[in-house]
Amino acid sequence: MIRLLERAAAAVPDQPAVVTTEATTSYAGLLAAARTVGAALRESGIDRFAVVEPDAGRVLALLAGAALVGAEPCQYQPDIDATQFREQAAALGHTVVVSRRDDLAGEGLVVVRPDELTSDSPVTDSGDDGEQPILIRTTGTTGLPKAARHDWSVLARTARDTRARPGQRWLLAYGPQQFAGIQVLQHVMAIQGTLVAPFPRQPRDGLEALLTQQLDCVSATPTYWRFLLAEARSRGVALPPLAQVTLGGEASSPDLLTDLRAALPGARISQVYASTEFGSIASVGDGRPGLSVASLWSEENPDGLLRVVDGQLWVRAGTGMSGYAGDRSDTPVEEDGWVPTGDLAEVVEDRVLFRGRNSEVINVGGVKVHPLPVEERISALPQVSMARVFGRPNRLTGAIVAVEIVPTGDPEAVDTSDLRRAVKEAVADLPSAWHPRSVSVVTDLETRGAKTVRGMVE
Repeated sequence: MIRLLERAAAAVPDQPAVVTTEATTSYAGLLAAARTVGAALRESGIDRFAVVEPDAGRVLALLAGAALVGAEPCQYQPDIDATQFREQAAALGHTVVVSRRDDLAGEGLVVVRPDELTSDSPVTDSGDDGEQPILIRTTGTTGLPKAARHDWSVLARTARDTRARPGQRWLLAYGPQQFAGIQVLQHVMAIQGTLVAPFPRQPRDGLEALLTQQLDCVSATPTYWRFLLAEARSRGVALPPLAQVTLGGEASSPDLLTDLRAALPGARISQVYASTEFGSIASVGDGRPGLSVASLWSEENPDGLLRVVDGQLWVRAGTGMSGYAGDRSDTPVEEDGWVPTGDLAEVVEDRVLFRGRNSEVINVGGVKVHPLPVEERISALPQVSMARVFGRPNRLTGAIVAVEIVPTGDPEAVDTSDLRRAVKEAVADLPSAWHPRSVSVVTDLETRGAKTVRGMVE
């Protein structure tokens, strides 16, 4: 982390490193801020701390300053509920939080404002390549988040051979507290480019940045892209050309890939498979759903990092975490290093297709229903802009399949009878238990970490 920043500051000191709603900061300015933060952390004896901060420029200075002196930062989402934050901070053993919020302090928790991390003797020597820890909380759509312990020196391996592109401008659509956001931060510094980071990080803000900030590349979840395209349609605006479109964090459906090719015909469209725990594993740029079977381990491909076992994807990662915070051991690991990811997958001809998450499966009268395939069929309907399939409790069957639909037109003008008929036809060849028994028209979908929330809803 700090090495990438030092290299960029030496090569392009006046290049804008990050453009946020609050300020534009050059690489030279960002490095100076990081050196001050590092000195203040060392002088204060802070070796691990929580971060609750919306501005990506301040976040970058905190992360780089911590890496400079070997302190361990851990970001939380900027708008986290104060009570929830204190509970989670206590579980992770955080006693110091760097934040501009005034509502986070509690018993045993000290709040330090970012502007208080100052020093008259900034750290100018990053010294040897010692430990540069960072704790990254998971952003799963179900359950309480865990925290994976990483080291910047390991994470930086993916950027080792990256060519400098000082003029390239990337949108930060992920939160910088997410693993995918960390990847984008690191990549932009490695290419010595410019990170454009509006806040809030909602699709409407991303669209505004696309229209005004001369962006070249955008990396986001499929859910984020669906909302952004829907926002563009509702505003009647065409997207400006992009060089690179990247999707990750969820499965990309065929209809979304088709829509992206139509909206951004000159862009290279890539899909990345990565996770907070296992790091960046595989990517494809052929515009087709899923991954190539060439990504899988086999006797002919002994270096493969993925395999499918009983319908679940397992990974053998080289850039993964060193462990969970608190030394959790709830993820089984085989003797040869293979770990289950929780992602459901199926090999179909020459592709590895994703079928959702273990945690999203709906049990309807003993039949396991995977929401994602149902959702993909419904989302492909012309009258559907977006859809979310989930489970609702039922006294007779334990659960039923439900779907919420954002229509392509005015929700008030939707003929719900016609819509229900279209949904029924779209899923007709699926088992009866997979058919939605509840169809609702909504104006928005529930998301978490820019991912669609599926599974059971109480």
